[in-house]
Amino acid sequence: MCIPYASAIMAGAVIALASLPAQAQTQLEKVKQRGELICGVSQGSAGLSLPDSNGNWSGLDVDYCKALAAAVLNDASKVQFVPLSSAQRFEVLKTGDIDVLARNTTVTSTRDGTLPVLFVQPIFYDGQAFMVPASLGVKKSTELDGATVCVQPGTVNEQNLVDYFEANTMSFKSVVIENLPELESAFYAGRCDVYLSDASTLSASRSARAGNPDDFVILPERITKSPLAPVVRSDDIQWYKVAGWVRNVLIEAEELGVTSANVEEQKASKNPAVQRLLGVQEGIGKAFGLDDAWAARVIAAVGNYGEVFNRNLGPDTSLKLDRGQNALWTYGGLMYSAPIQ
Repeated sequence: MCIPYASAIMAGAVIALASLPAQAQTQLEKVKQRGELICGVSQGSAGLSLPDSNGNWSGLDVDYCKALAAAVLNDASKVQFVPLSSAQRFEVLKTGDIDVLARNTTVTSTRDGTLPVLFVQPIFYDGQAFMVPASLGVKKSTELDGATVCVQPGTVNEQNLVDYFEANTMSFKSVVIENLPELESAFYAGRCDVYLSDASTLSASRSARAGNPDDFVILPERITKSPLAPVVRSDDIQWYKVAGWVRNVLIEAEELGVTSANVEEQKASKNPAVQRLLGVQEGIGKAFGLDDAWAARVIAAVGNYGEVFNRNLGPDTSLKLDRGQNALWTYGGLMYSAPIQ
């Protein structure tokens, strides 16, 4: 029997479709089905991700993970935190054992170019800074001409120190100490005027080892760049976009004056940008596979970026970090969100 040409084509198409593998589950679907977000964090970094004696985690990276869980699962508490070493972090992400890496991880060209991962925009701008005794009365790094600096030999810190002082036509005397705990002890004992490291490292050191943290000041300048960002695998663009826009919501909320305390009353705002942010106007959720109230849940759960920063790193914490580069762009900082529209 002769089968009509069109019917033959249709039959062939049905057979071909039947032989295709089932569509892979998206990362968003996996997290929703599991009912829990698995977040890779540090093994303990004050202000970023640190557990207390009861195993409760806190920090800026931790709050980012809670914000992501609030967006996706409607519950900021639905997060499993997995502490990872710097050597483990990318391998564990690549194998799919975590959904997102939020572990004070610096964006670099080598990592971005060689690893099968995608970096979300930075949530914290770090960089090498100088810490000095408050008694010196120094307000900025260009006032350090002639200072004695504690430094580890053969490190990037040492080279950056040399480069910075040469570029600013200043001189310094170095106290070279190879062991880091010994270096910190020497600084706090007054053997040198200056301790150079990443600002977050200096803050954690000051909080834990200074005796009286108020006796020491971290100067506002950063002499190197260290943008820290969440990381996801590169095989799911939708998940990357969700992770990125959670970061943006935190910043946009601060710019618009929406806080964890006023988020409900702000739903009555006449400002179209606020209406879009909080889901009063339809639009920003569906494209990401979320409902339109997801951003409001994020803000209600952890607050805006300023609240997150101040709670974990700001002047009222033991770390006492100024906003600096992490201020909104409207205040001279680097924190900026693409328009939510």
